[in-house]
Amino acid sequence: MSDSVAAISASPVAGPTAPATASVDKKVAAKKTSAASSTKAKKSTAPPSHPPTQQMVDASIKNLKERGGSSLLAIKKYISATYKCDAQKLAPFIKRYLKSAVGNGKLIQTKGKGASGSFKLSWLLFH
Repeated sequence: MSDSVAAISASPVAGPTAPATASVDKKVAAKKTSAASSTKAKKSTAPPSHPPTQQMVDASIKNLKERGGSSLLAIKKYISATYKCDAQKLAPFIKRYLKSAVGNGKLIQTKGKGASGSFKLSWLLFH
């Protein structure tokens, strides 16, 4: 049975459908070239209008002057109000910086664990 299926499938391809497959190949080739040209035509992203996350977070903690440390929510509010950027989009970057800065000793975490809680600038940054 498989021999007859192979014979039937081989004969129509060579016959009247050969021009149809040629037009399909042309369409596929046209799509590939248009896709390649569209990837080349991508615009370069504009640099952000705000400073790096590290500078924004450090400035927010310094300017908030909270005695017990500044919370993540207070830092986000300060950044969105001062730098006119979306704090929700920057949230993962802020959290990552807070965790790494606590690990490096740049920030002191007064309450909580991870990126939650309150944060103060380390004494080393003032001198």
